[in-house]
Amino acid sequence: MGDRLKYERFLWFHGRVKAGRHPNSVHLAEEFELSQRTAQRDIEFMRDNLKGRFTRELPDRTGEPEEVGEEEITVEPILPPLKPIPIKDRISVVFLEKGHLDVLDGAFVVVDKNGVRTHIPIGGVACLMLEPGTRVSHAAVTLASRVGTLLVWIGEAGVRLYASGQPGGARADRLLYQAKLALDDEARLKVVRKMYEMRFKEKPPERRSVEQLRGIEGVRVRKMYELIGKQYGVAWKTRNYDYDDWGSGDIANKCLSSATACLYGICEAAILAAGYAPAVGFIHTGKPQSFVYDIADIFKFETVVPVAFRIVSKNPKEPEREVRLACRDVFRQTRLLHRIIPSIEEILAAGEMERPKPPEESVAPAIPNKEGIGDAGHRG
Repeated sequence: MGDRLKYERFLWFHGRVKAGRHPNSVHLAEEFELSQRTAQRDIEFMRDNLKGRFTRELPDRTGEPEEVGEEEITVEPILPPLKPIPIKDRISVVFLEKGHLDVLDGAFVVVDKNGVRTHIPIGGVACLMLEPGTRVSHAAVTLASRVGTLLVWIGEAGVRLYASGQPGGARADRLLYQAKLALDDEARLKVVRKMYEMRFKEKPPERRSVEQLRGIEGVRVRKMYELIGKQYGVAWKTRNYDYDDWGSGDIANKCLSSATACLYGICEAAILAAGYAPAVGFIHTGKPQSFVYDIADIFKFETVVPVAFRIVSKNPKEPEREVRLACRDVFRQTRLLHRIIPSIEEILAAGEMERPKPPEESVAPAIPNKEGIGDAGHRG
């Protein structure tokens, strides 16, 4: 995280230099709430180590502009262009409510009704969950696309999904591979059996259909909810809530819904980053997020379900908020963002089918894609 924040400072400083605003260590320290000593070290690093040259003037150690000869004034970037960074190196999820998401100095910024600005690390977040009362500028959507951050418009507490920022399937080869596995009955069964094995840490019974495995899974899941509830001293009845009336549910179901919303958000971001389609599922079908539910179920009982019951046992005043904070912590502790994409590849590989090759008569891209440091499905 420290390197990413430093990169943001470099971008901000370079933008100010190009705009002719003559920034110095005082300005840098105020903008990012640093000590002036740290700001000065950043400036010295940029001056001494980055190969590009500034288009205006570079401050010296005192913060005063340093004279630059005419032969050194070139229009070369001192930093590489923005590229998506891998999902595994990001913050999992950030919720935004009652604010305006915009772009300032090349980074996301949220402005509340009082004009207070809060910066969000550029490209350092896997998923931004936009709750009621949030407005988004065109510039923010453009930046999110470039850096591979998923924007998800949700309802109260994340229960209802209205829209997401990318349609998925950025990689045609991976999308066709996923669809090929889902359409082949034998391959689909192998994939479902692998999901069962990864979820319950044991191989499923032999000679069972997908429907039979779903029935076995349902029984085990209901029992797991009951056992985890007992572990935290929570009276558990059933997983049930009114989709259209959030306030009518009990606290346990509210906390579970908020927790799973967090998990669904980062799973969808990972699926998109890997170049697959959220809608093409294997156990779940017929929903825009079918594959999201498939992948999330693998990690649910080791991450968000225990968190939800633990929060319920404390009887907090703001249970949904407490759940979100706890989910963010457990995602980091379990290194979940490091594990999702490798798990997806392992699951699909269980289908034992080769990736489809492009037809010989197909037309290659006129402008080849540039190599990036991000995941395969990032469009930036």
